[in-house]
Amino acid sequence: MRHSEFWESMDQAFGAAYAKSLAADLVVGALGSRTAAEALAAGVAPRQVWDALCDAMEVDDAVRWRYRDAPRKQRRGSAT
Repeated sequence: MRHSEFWESMDQAFGAAYAKSLAADLVVGALGSRTAAEALAAGVAPRQVWDALCDAMEVDDAVRWRYRDAPRKQRRGSAT
């Protein structure tokens, strides 16, 4: 997962405004008691941050794995 895929997944799962707030405000124990934004800035892999956030927010598998299942074109919000 790339950083851009992380942020696209966040926007899709939580909505653009809430995703940014969640990444900046929610402290996740699995990330060393850091926020997602802090963990990313410290060099934690986006996939690890995404997994920890999904666990903390109890995100279902359909949402969790969307970035891997959707073709790149659909990930960017293109309609099919």
